Amino acid sequence: MSAARPLRLLVITYYWPPSGGAGVQRSLKFVKHLPQFGVESTVLTVDASQGAYPVLDHSLAADVPPQVRVIRTDTFEPFDSYKKLTGRQQVPYGGFVGESKTSLVQQLFKFVRGNLFIPDARRGWNRYVLQTVADLLAAGEQFDAVLTSSPPHSTQLIGLELRRRYGLRWLADMRDPWTDIYYYKELNHLPPARWLDARYERQVLEQADAVLVTSPSTKRLFQHKSARIAPEKIQVLPNGYDEADFRQPSTPPQDALLITHTGTISETYHIEQLLAAGAECARRYPQVPLRLRFVGKVSDGLRQQVVAAGLREQTEFIPFVPHDESVGYLLRSTVLLMAIPDVANNRGILPGKVFEYLAARKPILCVGPSGSDADTLLQECGAGPALPYTDYAAMLARLETLVAQWQRNPNLDLAGTGYTRYSRRALTEQLAKVIAAK
Repeated sequence: MSAARPLRLLVITYYWPPSGGAGVQRSLKFVKHLPQFGVESTVLTVDASQGAYPVLDHSLAADVPPQVRVIRTDTFEPFDSYKKLTGRQQVPYGGFVGESKTSLVQQLFKFVRGNLFIPDARRGWNRYVLQTVADLLAAGEQFDAVLTSSPPHSTQLIGLELRRRYGLRWLADMRDPWTDIYYYKELNHLPPARWLDARYERQVLEQADAVLVTSPSTKRLFQHKSARIAPEKIQVLPNGYDEADFRQPSTPPQDALLITHTGTISETYHIEQLLAAGAECARRYPQVPLRLRFVGKVSDGLRQQVVAAGLREQTEFIPFVPHDESVGYLLRSTVLLMAIPDVANNRGILPGKVFEYLAARKPILCVGPSGSDADTLLQECGAGPALPYTDYAAMLARLETLVAQWQRNPNLDLAGTGYTRYSRRALTEQLAKVIAAK
């Protein structure tokens, strides 16, 4: 990209190191690679001591280029009150949702979050960001574009206001759906709250200069929100993997067929049939040591499913680890397990980790809907089809095929290179073109 000077991008993202988890990866990797394409970034994020982060990962700070300016602001959010009244120290995922058992206090907070904090409980951050941007512009700062990353979708309201006040070119990067997110009904919105939330969503989609989404199904979902949204405005820019994270060699175990899952998983992912198939496979082929490993947050309900399947002795549970360690677990596995939650609109769910799974070059056991975006991607890259939630026979057949292959050679690593087009560098190059477009 040729330019008289680098393009200047203001990145507004709530999640930034030391925040960990999936939410931080996209913005972080964009900012890491943008300098290669003539774009210099200023990152505007929340003060690390005040941010409500579900998990921390200090190792990610190493990915922030030294020349990138990071500005942190104050915030005002209800999570301290939540932790004090519930006795929980961990910030809930998804804004008080996804908890299978909730107390009356938790139910009250869920109702309050769904009806008083629209679109979400981190909206108290917005006024601090708007003031900081006003100060930067008043001091003579200039930006060629602003990128707002969400969730939290309240961040998109910052972009909306900046577009109205200053006419700045605005890219709304939306990692997940908004009013169609799978847990939306759990928030118990009253009709006025649902109307307001849908109105905010529609305004963002209509007024942003470009909307970036991670899957084709999410594009279709947003496209139908308003007749005023031009199809070319919404661009699919998937998540990906960073080549630098995969420099260590793949070393699958030689003494066991090890199936690994990384990240968050609960009973809503409905892998019980796969667990049953795994138990049957272990019974049929006792000469092949079958092992399961879950790295990250695992719900009590899913742990119970493992026990019910008779696989507790073969299963290892490892708590959340830094991202670089998580990649190491992938590379030290035989097969990788991925599951799409069994919820509405799940055909468009394309978890960021699927690209790291592909970069690890392992066969992938994916439990989820056939014909989904995830299924299409995995088959394109030769990693295996998605296995429908109730198709026990297909799961058992897939496992038996893997067992037969393992008996011939315990290294099942794949030879294909179709995944390389999803490198973070290649995807950032696409983003740079969007930033430069007028």
